[in-house]
Amino acid sequence: MPSNAIPLNKFRNFGIIAHIDAGKTTTTERILYYTGVIHKMGDIDEGNTTMDWMPQEQERGITITAAATTCFWRDHRLNIIDTPGHVDFTIEVERSLKVLDGCVIVLCGCSGVQPQTETVYRQADKYNVPRIAFVNKIDRLGADFDRVVGEVHERLGANAAGIEFPDGTEDNFKGIVDVINEQYIQYKDKDGMEYERLTLPEQFKNKVKKYRHDLIERLAEVDDEMADLFLNGKEPTKEQIMTAIRRTVITCKFIPVLVGTSLRNRGVQMVLDAIVDFLPSPLDIPPMKGHDPDNKEEMIQLKADDIQPPVGLVFKIASDPYVGKIFFTRIYSGKFVPGQPYLNSSNGKREKISKIVLMHANKQEIVSSASAGEIVALVGLKESKSGDTLCSEDKPILLEGLRPPEPVVSLAIEPKTKAAQDKMGIVLRKFLDEDPSLRVKFDQETSQTIISGMGELHLEIIVDRMKRENNLEANVGRPEVAYKEAIIKKVTGIVGKYISQTGGRGKYGHCVIDVEPAEHGKGIVFIDKIRSGAIPREFIKPTFEGIEIGAQNGILAGYPVTDFIVTLVDGSYHDVDSDEMSFQLAGKRAVQEAFRQIHKIGGYVFQEPIMKLEITVPEDYWGNVIGDLMTRRAQIKETGNRGKLKTAIANVPLAEMFGYANALRSLTQGRASFSMEPSFYAQVPNQIAEKIIGARQEIAAKRS
Repeated sequence: MPSNAIPLNKFRNFGIIAHIDAGKTTTTERILYYTGVIHKMGDIDEGNTTMDWMPQEQERGITITAAATTCFWRDHRLNIIDTPGHVDFTIEVERSLKVLDGCVIVLCGCSGVQPQTETVYRQADKYNVPRIAFVNKIDRLGADFDRVVGEVHERLGANAAGIEFPDGTEDNFKGIVDVINEQYIQYKDKDGMEYERLTLPEQFKNKVKKYRHDLIERLAEVDDEMADLFLNGKEPTKEQIMTAIRRTVITCKFIPVLVGTSLRNRGVQMVLDAIVDFLPSPLDIPPMKGHDPDNKEEMIQLKADDIQPPVGLVFKIASDPYVGKIFFTRIYSGKFVPGQPYLNSSNGKREKISKIVLMHANKQEIVSSASAGEIVALVGLKESKSGDTLCSEDKPILLEGLRPPEPVVSLAIEPKTKAAQDKMGIVLRKFLDEDPSLRVKFDQETSQTIISGMGELHLEIIVDRMKRENNLEANVGRPEVAYKEAIIKKVTGIVGKYISQTGGRGKYGHCVIDVEPAEHGKGIVFIDKIRSGAIPREFIKPTFEGIEIGAQNGILAGYPVTDFIVTLVDGSYHDVDSDEMSFQLAGKRAVQEAFRQIHKIGGYVFQEPIMKLEITVPEDYWGNVIGDLMTRRAQIKETGNRGKLKTAIANVPLAEMFGYANALRSLTQGRASFSMEPSFYAQVPNQIAEKIIGARQEIAAKRS
């Protein structure tokens, strides 16, 4: 069925999200098979899945980049984004959830709610994305449906209930029991194409009654109509239950839980039905809000309507070897047509679209236009990057952009030949356009390029792509922790001046600032309190730019300083000698002087990234593993049991965790597993801080 023949209320824009190895890509592969997009199911282990098309993904058996595709089920158009589970690529989940209307959380039937499950759940919370859950791998050793649902309640704080439950687990998994319809679902073939709904066997009637009561009770807690029926002892009809689930899912008050095993081709069609029945269309979600680019106070609500002015958000950029850059875009209102001029309201530049395509992983289908509610890829844009807004020139509107996470690991790279220096700059600029969580800077002292990212694997993939996609060999240094310098005290009235007079026109910039600590994650917050024109408006922005530049190199060891508030309170200017550069230099000098003053009063600290580690270990090796963690400065926060295995959650400095996978394998004969993600920054103990700072100063002294 042509996509433009389908009404907007039959669109479902959703993502597949989960912890690494829970089965997202396998589930997506089965969805594509059952909807007829592909005719042979790929396998992660064989490296031939549709959505993991990058060579790096196929070799490692993991998803690295979010891949989009379109399929159809029950006369509905499903726009799917399969997202990575590895924490190093969390930006892919973040920007996907920002533009999606719903998501399917895939949970491992054995491991349950894992650390990255919690992360993606919080990301979905952040953007109010409605969710359904699928407990996968129910045929695996140690699988337990009820335990996983319990963890959804306890660890995620979610209001959830099973709308299905399995008939047996592990090797005894035989079929699925439908709680709402009170039916038994039995598959008839290995590929899972044929199944039948049977009358509920007698042995399941009491269990269905219990699950149904729990489902209705959970719905009654968040839905007035169900509460009325429940309190009056009335049994709701199937239609009333279905409607209540849809209402509460769309308002993010309830999560229905399904069950199956994607690898064994069981339960995926029920997930497709739940996507259609319970997840919202673009018409069901609250309107996206933007504001006038010149007036942030003037909020504008966008209707998902073709006749409205066009507005879209570029949320991802990828490079195609044949057409160049493609810009994944969510259309929130109006219609985009190739050949027409549009405004990038994020940077004020004019753009023109050469063609619009629907993406099927790395394959493309050209379409004549893109309308409200669609997720498409645009080709031909020149000045846009991830997080930018595209709109009509006569009715500009600006949407909230992306907020990428702070990097935690850095790597020094340099081309193997001088001739490749310029090429490396071009390649890294391309990667920066694609990946907002990547940072690149040039170290003047070492003449090396420093790339920073979310983990060792993140940077390893960048270096690998440089070699494979661009034939660019580089010398690579050891990974280093992205330390930070921070302030914990306030100073006021700090003066920054840049005055130079060498004959002819001089230079004059003068500012006065207050500096104080901000909450973690706030970055640099700038407050302008200049009154009566002490500094002209055109020099305010350059002053802030100078402050940002000054904060890139702290006074202890040259690491960035972040999370502080700087208030511009006073200054002066010269009618002739003042210019933007003078005030930029004045701002830089002011903030660095503020850091020195704070250091003198004991308010300047050295910080390191702390990781949240979750580890699963056979009991025989427990003592050795915990003892090893203690030597790595770990703080054990929680221990528990999962079947015959012991688990622990700990906070541990990233600096102590390089090479941990090999160490753990050696300690446990390869029988333990772990996952970790960035959690927060904490002050480095004085003795360790002194060693790190001393080493940096020694290197700097040798170079000078």
